[in-house]
Amino acid sequence: MQKTPELIDTHAHLDFPQFADSVPAVIKRALDAGVSTVVTIGIDIETSRKAARMAANYHRIYASAGIHPHASFSMDAGDLEELETIAAERKVVAIGEIGLDYFRNRQPRPIQRECMKRQIEMAVKTSKPAIFHIRDAWEDFFQIVPKFASSLPPSVMHCFSGDWGVAIRCLDMGLYLSIPGVVTFPKAGSLQEVARRAPLDRLLVETDSPYLAPVPYRGKTNEPAFVLHTARKIAECRKEPFEIVAALTTQNARAVFTI
Repeated sequence: MQKTPELIDTHAHLDFPQFADSVPAVIKRALDAGVSTVVTIGIDIETSRKAARMAANYHRIYASAGIHPHASFSMDAGDLEELETIAAERKVVAIGEIGLDYFRNRQPRPIQRECMKRQIEMAVKTSKPAIFHIRDAWEDFFQIVPKFASSLPPSVMHCFSGDWGVAIRCLDMGLYLSIPGVVTFPKAGSLQEVARRAPLDRLLVETDSPYLAPVPYRGKTNEPAFVLHTARKIAECRKEPFEIVAALTTQNARAVFTI
Protein backbone atom coordinates (compact mmCIF):
# COMPACT_ATOMS: atom_id res chain seq x y z
CA MET A 1 0.00 0.00 0.00
CA GLN A 2 1.34 3.44 -0.94
CA LYS A 3 2.38 5.55 2.02
CA THR A 4 0.44 8.79 2.57
CA PRO A 5 2.76 11.83 2.18
CA GLU A 6 3.61 13.51 5.47
CA LEU A 7 2.05 16.89 6.30
CA ILE A 8 2.42 19.29 9.25
CA ASP A 9 -0.46 21.46 10.45
CA THR A 10 1.43 24.58 11.51
CA HIS A 11 -1.48 26.32 13.23
CA ALA A 12 -4.31 24.83 15.30
CA HIS A 13 -6.03 25.61 18.60
CA LEU A 14 -6.39 22.21 20.19
CA ASP A 15 -7.16 23.65 23.64
CA PHE A 16 -10.38 25.26 22.38
CA PRO A 17 -13.72 23.89 23.67
CA GLN A 18 -14.52 22.22 20.36
CA PHE A 19 -11.79 19.67 21.13
CA ALA A 20 -12.57 19.11 24.80
CA ASP A 21 -11.90 15.46 25.71
CA SER A 22 -11.26 14.55 22.05
CA VAL A 23 -7.59 15.42 21.46
CA PRO A 24 -6.41 11.78 21.25
CA ALA A 25 -9.09 11.05 18.63
CA VAL A 26 -8.20 14.23 16.72
CA ILE A 27 -4.53 13.22 16.69
CA LYS A 28 -5.41 9.71 15.44
CA ARG A 29 -7.51 11.10 12.59
CA ALA A 30 -4.66 13.44 11.71
CA LEU A 31 -2.15 10.59 11.63
CA ASP A 32 -4.50 8.53 9.48
CA ALA A 33 -4.60 11.45 7.01
CA GLY A 34 -0.80 11.72 6.93
CA VAL A 35 -0.55 14.69 9.31
CA SER A 36 2.36 13.72 11.54
CA THR A 37 2.69 16.88 13.61
CA VAL A 38 0.51 19.76 14.84
CA VAL A 39 1.57 23.11 16.28
CA THR A 40 -1.05 24.26 18.79
CA ILE A 41 -1.11 28.00 19.33
CA GLY A 42 -1.30 30.28 22.37
CA ILE A 43 -3.42 33.42 22.12
CA ASP A 44 -2.91 34.76 25.65
CA ILE A 45 -0.91 33.76 28.70
CA GLU A 46 -3.40 31.15 29.90
CA THR A 47 -3.82 29.44 26.52
CA SER A 48 -0.06 29.58 26.02
CA ARG A 49 0.31 27.62 29.28
CA LYS A 50 -2.29 25.12 28.04
CA ALA A 51 -0.55 24.77 24.67
CA ALA A 52 2.79 24.10 26.38
CA ARG A 53 1.23 21.48 28.66
CA MET A 54 -0.44 19.79 25.71
CA ALA A 55 2.85 19.68 23.81
CA ALA A 56 4.54 18.13 26.84
CA ASN A 57 1.85 15.45 27.06
CA TYR A 58 1.57 14.46 23.39
CA HIS A 59 4.44 13.26 21.23
CA ARG A 60 2.94 14.67 18.00
CA ILE A 61 2.16 18.17 19.28
CA TYR A 62 4.32 21.27 19.56
CA ALA A 63 3.24 24.66 20.88
CA SER A 64 3.62 28.41 20.62
CA ALA A 65 3.29 31.11 23.26
CA GLY A 66 1.97 34.59 22.56
CA ILE A 67 -0.63 37.30 22.94
CA HIS A 68 -3.13 37.60 20.06
CA PRO A 69 -4.03 41.17 19.02
CA HIS A 70 -7.57 40.65 20.38
CA ALA A 71 -5.97 39.99 23.78
CA SER A 72 -3.46 42.86 23.57
CA PHE A 73 -2.81 44.83 26.73
CA SER A 74 -0.13 47.05 28.21
CA MET A 75 2.31 44.31 29.16
CA ASP A 76 4.55 44.97 32.12
CA ALA A 77 7.85 43.29 32.96
CA GLY A 78 6.10 40.54 34.91
CA ASP A 79 3.84 39.64 32.00
CA LEU A 80 6.78 39.49 29.64
CA GLU A 81 8.76 37.36 32.07
CA GLU A 82 5.88 34.91 32.44
CA LEU A 83 5.46 34.62 28.68
CA GLU A 84 9.19 34.13 28.22
CA THR A 85 9.18 31.38 30.86
CA ILE A 86 6.48 29.52 28.91
CA ALA A 87 8.36 30.10 25.65
CA ALA A 88 11.48 28.51 27.15
CA GLU A 89 9.80 25.12 27.54
CA ARG A 90 11.34 22.48 25.28
CA LYS A 91 8.47 21.95 22.84
CA VAL A 92 7.40 25.59 22.56
CA VAL A 93 8.72 26.42 19.13
CA ALA A 94 7.47 29.95 18.38
CA ILE A 95 6.22 33.27 19.73
CA GLY A 96 2.66 33.76 18.62
CA GLU A 97 0.22 34.31 17.54
CA ILE A 98 0.98 38.02 17.71
CA GLY A 99 0.10 40.91 15.46
CA LEU A 100 -2.45 43.52 14.47
CA ASP A 101 -6.16 43.12 13.75
CA TYR A 102 -7.82 46.31 12.56
CA PHE A 103 -10.79 44.40 11.13
CA ARG A 104 -12.23 43.44 14.52
CA ASN A 105 -10.50 46.34 16.32
CA ARG A 106 -11.13 44.77 19.72
CA GLN A 107 -8.21 46.55 21.34
CA PRO A 108 -6.90 50.11 20.80
CA ARG A 109 -4.49 50.17 17.90
CA PRO A 110 -1.58 51.77 19.83
CA ILE A 111 -1.81 48.96 22.40
CA GLN A 112 -1.88 46.35 19.64
CA ARG A 113 1.23 47.85 18.07
CA GLU A 114 3.15 48.04 21.34
CA CYS A 115 2.15 44.51 22.36
CA MET A 116 3.31 43.17 19.00
CA LYS A 117 6.63 45.03 19.19
CA ARG A 118 7.41 43.69 22.65
CA GLN A 119 6.74 40.15 21.50
CA ILE A 120 8.86 40.58 18.39
CA GLU A 121 11.66 41.64 20.72
CA MET A 122 11.03 38.44 22.69
CA ALA A 123 11.24 36.38 19.50
CA VAL A 124 14.59 38.00 18.75
CA LYS A 125 15.81 37.44 22.32
CA THR A 126 14.74 33.78 22.41
CA SER A 127 15.75 33.05 18.78
CA LYS A 128 12.29 31.68 18.06
CA PRO A 129 10.18 32.54 15.00
CA ALA A 130 7.19 34.82 15.37
CA ILE A 131 3.74 33.79 14.13
CA PHE A 132 1.95 36.89 12.84
CA HIS A 133 -1.80 37.48 12.68
CA ILE A 134 -2.32 40.53 10.47
CA ARG A 135 -5.75 41.63 9.28
CA ASP A 136 -6.50 44.96 7.58
CA ALA A 137 -3.31 46.37 9.14
CA TRP A 138 -0.67 45.84 6.48
CA GLU A 139 0.75 49.36 6.35
CA ASP A 140 1.39 49.47 10.11
CA PHE A 141 2.85 45.96 9.91
CA PHE A 142 5.25 47.04 7.16
CA GLN A 143 6.27 50.11 9.15
CA ILE A 144 7.15 48.08 12.25
CA VAL A 145 8.49 44.66 11.25
CA PRO A 146 11.28 45.61 8.78
CA LYS A 147 13.16 47.22 11.68
CA PHE A 148 13.48 43.73 13.19
CA ALA A 149 13.89 41.74 9.98
CA SER A 150 17.66 41.37 10.19
CA SER A 151 17.58 39.92 13.71
CA LEU A 152 14.24 38.09 13.74
CA PRO A 153 14.42 34.36 12.92
CA PRO A 154 12.52 33.40 9.74
CA SER A 155 8.91 33.86 10.78
CA VAL A 156 5.38 33.05 9.66
CA MET A 157 2.43 34.95 8.22
CA HIS A 158 -0.38 32.89 9.75
CA CYS A 159 -3.57 32.44 7.73
CA PHE A 160 -2.18 34.70 5.01
CA SER A 161 -4.91 37.03 3.74
CA GLY A 162 -3.04 39.55 1.58
CA ASP A 163 -2.91 39.79 -2.19
CA TRP A 164 0.13 39.04 -4.34
CA GLY A 165 1.56 42.53 -3.82
CA VAL A 166 1.47 42.07 -0.05
CA ALA A 167 2.89 38.56 -0.43
CA ILE A 168 5.92 39.91 -2.30
CA ARG A 169 6.64 42.38 0.50
CA CYS A 170 6.41 39.58 3.09
CA LEU A 171 8.62 37.28 1.06
CA ASP A 172 11.18 40.07 0.64
CA MET A 173 11.45 40.21 4.44
CA GLY A 174 12.19 36.49 4.58
CA LEU A 175 8.76 35.54 5.91
CA TYR A 176 6.92 32.30 5.21
CA LEU A 177 3.30 32.36 4.01
CA SER A 178 1.01 29.93 5.81
CA ILE A 179 -1.94 28.94 3.62
CA PRO A 180 -5.25 28.06 5.33
CA GLY A 181 -8.27 26.12 4.10
CA VAL A 182 -9.68 29.35 2.69
CA VAL A 183 -7.63 28.57 -0.44
CA THR A 184 -10.21 25.86 -1.26
CA PHE A 185 -13.13 28.31 -1.30
CA PRO A 186 -14.52 29.07 -4.78
CA LYS A 187 -14.14 32.86 -4.41
CA ALA A 188 -10.60 32.79 -2.94
CA GLY A 189 -8.97 33.84 -6.20
CA SER A 190 -6.47 36.20 -4.60
CA LEU A 191 -5.20 33.56 -2.17
CA GLN A 192 -5.10 30.96 -4.93
CA GLU A 193 -2.89 33.33 -6.93
CA VAL A 194 -0.52 33.63 -3.96
CA ALA A 195 -0.45 29.84 -3.59
CA ARG A 196 0.36 29.52 -7.28
CA ARG A 197 3.02 32.23 -7.57
CA ALA A 198 4.91 32.09 -4.25
CA PRO A 199 8.10 30.00 -4.07
CA LEU A 200 7.17 26.57 -2.76
CA ASP A 201 10.10 26.69 -0.36
CA ARG A 202 8.36 29.57 1.44
CA LEU A 203 4.90 28.05 1.88
CA LEU A 204 3.38 26.32 4.90
CA VAL A 205 -0.05 24.74 5.36
CA GLU A 206 -2.38 25.15 8.32
CA THR A 207 -5.95 24.59 9.46
CA ASP A 208 -6.49 27.29 12.10
CA SER A 209 -8.66 24.61 13.71
CA PRO A 210 -11.42 24.74 14.79
CA TYR A 211 -12.08 27.53 12.27
CA LEU A 212 -12.02 27.86 8.46
CA ALA A 213 -12.65 24.25 7.50
CA PRO A 214 -11.75 23.65 3.86
CA VAL A 215 -14.02 22.35 1.14
CA PRO A 216 -15.53 19.70 1.43
CA TYR A 217 -15.98 20.34 5.18
CA ARG A 218 -16.76 24.05 4.97
CA GLY A 219 -19.04 25.14 7.80
CA LYS A 220 -18.03 22.23 10.03
CA THR A 221 -15.52 22.15 12.88
CA ASN A 222 -12.06 22.18 11.32
CA GLU A 223 -9.36 19.79 12.55
CA PRO A 224 -5.75 18.99 11.65
CA ALA A 225 -6.64 16.02 9.41
CA PHE A 226 -8.31 18.44 7.01
CA VAL A 227 -5.03 20.19 6.15
CA LEU A 228 -4.73 17.47 3.52
CA HIS A 229 -7.36 19.28 1.43
CA THR A 230 -5.48 22.57 1.68
CA ALA A 231 -2.26 20.96 0.45
CA ARG A 232 -4.11 19.27 -2.41
CA LYS A 233 -5.63 22.59 -3.49
CA ILE A 234 -2.21 24.27 -3.46
CA ALA A 235 -0.90 21.47 -5.67
CA GLU A 236 -3.84 21.99 -8.02
CA CYS A 237 -3.22 25.76 -8.16
CA ARG A 238 0.46 25.20 -8.93
CA LYS A 239 -0.12 22.28 -11.31
CA GLU A 240 2.47 20.33 -9.33
CA PRO A 241 2.28 16.84 -7.81
CA PHE A 242 0.65 16.75 -4.40
CA GLU A 243 3.58 14.69 -3.12
CA ILE A 244 5.98 17.54 -3.93
CA VAL A 245 3.81 20.14 -2.19
CA ALA A 246 3.47 17.88 0.86
CA ALA A 247 7.20 17.20 1.03
CA LEU A 248 8.28 20.82 0.65
CA THR A 249 5.74 22.37 3.03
CA THR A 250 6.65 19.75 5.62
CA GLN A 251 10.35 20.43 5.13
CA ASN A 252 9.66 24.16 5.50
CA ALA A 253 7.74 23.65 8.74
CA ARG A 254 10.51 21.53 10.22
CA ALA A 255 13.06 24.21 9.31
CA VAL A 256 11.07 27.18 10.65
CA PHE A 257 10.04 25.56 13.92
CA THR A 258 13.13 23.37 14.41
CA ILE A 259 10.94 20.29 14.70
